[in-house]
Amino acid sequence: MSFFQMVTFPANSYIIVEGKKDANNFYIIREGKVRVTRETAVVGEDPNQVLGPGDFFGVVAAMSQHPQIESATSLTNVSLISVSYDQFGTLIQKSTAVAMNIIRFFSMKLRQFDTTITRLSFRNAVEEDPNELFKIGEYYFQQQNTSHATFAYQSYLKHLPNGQFVPQAKLRLQTMNQPFQSAPIDYTKFNRNYKDSEMIFCEHEPGKELFILQSGKVKISKIVNQNEVMLAVLQAGDIFGEMAILDNKPRSASAVAAGDVELLAINKANFEGMVKAQPQLATRLITLLSERIWIAYKQLANLLLKDPQGRIVDTLMTLAEKNRIKVAPKQAYNFEIGTKDLLKMVGLTDPKDELIISDIMKNNKFIRMDMGKIVCSDMAELEKLVQFYHKKANMENKLKKLK
Repeated sequence: MSFFQMVTFPANSYIIVEGKKDANNFYIIREGKVRVTRETAVVGEDPNQVLGPGDFFGVVAAMSQHPQIESATSLTNVSLISVSYDQFGTLIQKSTAVAMNIIRFFSMKLRQFDTTITRLSFRNAVEEDPNELFKIGEYYFQQQNTSHATFAYQSYLKHLPNGQFVPQAKLRLQTMNQPFQSAPIDYTKFNRNYKDSEMIFCEHEPGKELFILQSGKVKISKIVNQNEVMLAVLQAGDIFGEMAILDNKPRSASAVAAGDVELLAINKANFEGMVKAQPQLATRLITLLSERIWIAYKQLANLLLKDPQGRIVDTLMTLAEKNRIKVAPKQAYNFEIGTKDLLKMVGLTDPKDELIISDIMKNNKFIRMDMGKIVCSDMAELEKLVQFYHKKANMENKLKKLK
C-alpha cells in the first residue's frame, strides 16, 4: 500500500464533511478510530458508526463524484491511506481483497437501502423468496404474458421441486403447452443473447451471475400490489444482477430484454479472478454501486421529510445533483419534466397535489414553469430551500425524541 498517500489527523478532527462537493479521495484506516455520522439517519442503520483499522469511508462520494453523504471525525489520533478516484484500478491490482471487501460491503448496504425504500414506498412489498415465484407466474398468467409466466413457473419447479404449488405450476404449464423444464443454460459461456421481451431473470429467483450489458436495453421491474412497477431501463455498459452473486440472496427484481440484447455473464466462481485480471471491471462496478447508494440515500432522506413541499424541492435538487449541474447563484437549470412527472416521483398522485407545486412557485420566484417544464433560475437558492426543509425535519425528529 506504500504507493498511496498516508495522511494523519489528530483526535477530534473533521476528515470529511457531509454535503461537501468535489470529494475525490476515500480513506482506509491504518491506525486509530473514526466516527462516521449522517445528518439524516437512515432507517435500520446506526447513525454513529465507529470504524477501526481495515475499515473505509468516503467511497460513495469519491467513486460517484457526488457530494459527501456522511461526515467522519477522528476519535483518536488516526493514520489513514488516502486513495483518489483515479487510483482505484491500482488499489485493485495491489490488493484485490480490499476491492472485494468494498464491493461486498456496498452490495450489503445497497440491499439494506433498497429494502427500506421498498418498505417505505410500497407498504405491501414482500421479501425475496423463491416460494414467491409461483405468485409471479400467476401474475403474468393473468396478464396473458405466456413467456414470462412460463419462465416463472419453470423457475419455481427448478428451485422448489417439492414445493406446495408444484401440481398447480405443472397444470399451468400444460395449459400453455409449455415444458416443465426450461432449456439448460451453459454457465461456461460468457456471452449471452436474448430476444425482445425475453426474460433474463425473474424476481425471487436464486441468482448465479451478474451481467454487463454489451448492446441493447434491459428493463428492470418489480411486482408490487399486483402491479408491475418499472424501476429502470439499462443501457449498454450498465452492470446488473450483481446483488445475487455478492450477497447470496434471490433476485430483488426482474430483468427483461427491451429489443435484442447481448450480455456478458460473470458467475461467482470467476468473479474474483475477473476483478483481479480486469481492474476496470471492479472500478466500473464500484462506481455503479456508489452511484446507486448515493441515489438510494437521497431517496431515503427524501422519504423521511414529512412536508410534501420539502419532498418536492428535495427531489428537484437530487435530479440536478444526479445530472451534475453546477450549484451557484443565478445558475439556471431546466429540469425537462412537468408537474405530473415530479409529483409521481414523490408518490403524490391526487390531482389536488398540483396545488402544492403552485404554492412552492408562488413563494419562491426562482422556480417557475416554462413551456410545460419546471425551471429553476437560481440553483443556489434552491439548495438553501432544501437545506431549510432538512433542518426543519431534523429539528422535528429531535423534539419527538425528547417527548
